[in-house]
Amino acid sequence: MKTLINKAYGCLSATKKIDFLAPLLLRLYLVPIFWMAGTTKIEGFDNIVQWFGNSDWGLGLPFPYLMAILATAAEVLGAIALLLGLAVRVMAVPLMFTMFIAMTSVHGQYGWQAIADANAPFANDRVMASVEKKEAVVAILQEHGNYDWLTSSGNIVILNNGIEFAATYFIMLLALFFIGGGRYVSLDYWCKRKWLKR
Repeated sequence: MKTLINKAYGCLSATKKIDFLAPLLLRLYLVPIFWMAGTTKIEGFDNIVQWFGNSDWGLGLPFPYLMAILATAAEVLGAIALLLGLAVRVMAVPLMFTMFIAMTSVHGQYGWQAIADANAPFANDRVMASVEKKEAVVAILQEHGNYDWLTSSGNIVILNNGIEFAATYFIMLLALFFIGGGRYVSLDYWCKRKWLKR
């Protein structure tokens, strides 16, 4: 039995040769998410500032102009840094902060789920109430619309807007903060090698 366990661990040790894939894939997964979020903020910057600052219908954040600049810069520069593997651990910090603010200011009040699914764990009252609403939407679309065409790109869903996605991105960034950009396919790796030779 001990020999079998040692052989299993030996096989696992062989995967260290390709351990750079994990941070690379985490980075590449996050790049379009933050790029789209940041460039969307640039395109509608004035609206973002108003949404950040307005306490009646927005987030009511202090210093909304500054917060909008910081969030936009973190997302755009963070996407570029993740793509290049440059200063990954450093850039993970403002991106994690942005995700934390998103979780607490935007999504926290809606619970965990991003998409309302009454059968999923952590379904709150809002999610449970969405079942009847979704059934009503489907019935209206089936009676008055071309339902097959309307759903040919996917099922009708109700957005719950919970913290699920922001929390997932936060955890992915936390992993990158600890492991860095990875070997071979990050500028951090090559810069470090160059500096260590000196």
